[in-house]
Formats: sequence, C-alpha cells, structure tokens
Amino acid sequence: MVAGFDVLHGVAGLFVGFLVGLTGVGGGSLMTPILVLLFGVSPHTAVGTDLLFAALTKTVGTVAHGARATVEWKIVRRLALGSVPAAILTLLVLSQLGKPDTRAAAIMVTVLGVMLIVTAVATLFQKQLALFAKTHERLDDQASLVPTVGLGAAIGVAVTISSVGAGAIGVTALLMLYPALRVSRIVGSDIAHAVPLTLVAGFGHWLIGGVDFGLLANLLIGSVPGVLVGSLLSSRSPDHILRPCLAAVLLFSGYKLLS
Repeated sequence: MVAGFDVLHGVAGLFVGFLVGLTGVGGGSLMTPILVLLFGVSPHTAVGTDLLFAALTKTVGTVAHGARATVEWKIVRRLALGSVPAAILTLLVLSQLGKPDTRAAAIMVTVLGVMLIVTAVATLFQKQLALFAKTHERLDDQASLVPTVGLGAAIGVAVTISSVGAGAIGVTALLMLYPALRVSRIVGSDIAHAVPLTLVAGFGHWLIGGVDFGLLANLLIGSVPGVLVGSLLSSRSPDHILRPCLAAVLLFSGYKLLS
C-alpha cells in the first residue's frame, strides 16, 4: 500500500488521464505497462488497480463528453449488453484459478504485451480502416446490433484479463461498424461504455485481491484534471502527430513486456 501522496504516481495519472480524454485511448493501454515496467507493480495488482482507475477516470471523461453531446447512448447499451456478462464470466473463471502463481503472472504479461501491440496497430491505422468502412456498404441499424454486442463481449474478456482493449480497439471497430458517426461521438461512446465495464471488472479484481487502493488514490489525483483538460481539447488535437506517437509508445511497451 502506498503511504501518502507519491508525485511520480500522480504525474503518471495526469499523463494517462489527459490522453484518455483526448483520444479515448490510454487507460489500460498505457497505465498497466507503466505500473508494471516503471513502478515494478505485479501484473495481477496492476490490472486490478488500473481497472478501477479507468472506471473513475472515464466517469469524469463521460461527464465531459456528455455535456458536449458526444455520446451515442444506443451504442453504449449495445456494447454493455455483451461486455458486462462477459466480464462477469471471466471473473468467475479467474476466481476459480486462485491467486496467480509465477506461471500465471507470466501468461498475464504475455496477454498484455500482445494486446498492446494489437492496440498500437489499431491506433496507427484507425483512419485508414474508417475510410475503408465509409467506401463500402453500411450495415443498417438493426444489422449492426449483433456485431456490436459481439464486439462488447470480446472487449469484456480482453479488458478483464489485461485491462487493455476498450480504447483503440473498441474505437477502431466502432468506426467500421458506424462509419456515418463523427469520430468525437465514437470516442465519447467508447469512453462511456468503459465505465460500467471497468467498474464490474475492477470490483471483481478487488474481491479477488488485486487492487492497491493507496496507489489508486495517487493515480486519480493526477488523472481527474488530466481527463477534463483532454476531453475539452479532444476536437482540436493534432491527430496526425498524436496517433503515431501513441502507437509507438504502445508498440514499445508491448515489445518490452513480451521480451
């Protein structure tokens, strides 16, 4: 347990919170590897703490995006219909496995590393994939229901195990499923969906014993102002510079975890 306020943890929270508000990416994708690689936190504790960090940080982001009417609540409901039950089932499996030993921790690190590389690719080619979707036949509203629920289920499993997947992967898939929507509405909807998912997954990890609340408090002190500023600046972000840099950081983090 972290005693008192730790400036480095607060700065890490500020940095990640700002990116979450700005792009919808960075919650689990950056915070978990930062905790594991820079602060030496065990993967099990890093995932559980980061899930509650993401839930509280993205609640602030949702309020900011909601105030600007950039949340498509129908999409949020569809995603949650798949992700929340999937998260609960995954937590039940994890609870049966007991506290992770060295081998289980190594598997978690491998899953996290792979998810970071997939997220980096999704971040880098997000615009190209969105343009590809716009040039092809669009699904009607009813036809997009099942794929969206299925996407939510896949994200629910990935996020519960690794805390990664709700950001860039979710946004990229939603851009392809709903190409007519503005990117700001996709990002806002993705952030709003992450709130119930990470709350359920984080609460489950807390019951299993994988949350450090002292560490969590330090991260939140930095992240709350960061996500507010990022959300307010999201429509003016230099996308052509920000995305390649973010993808490079994610790729490097994934490589370091796998190596």
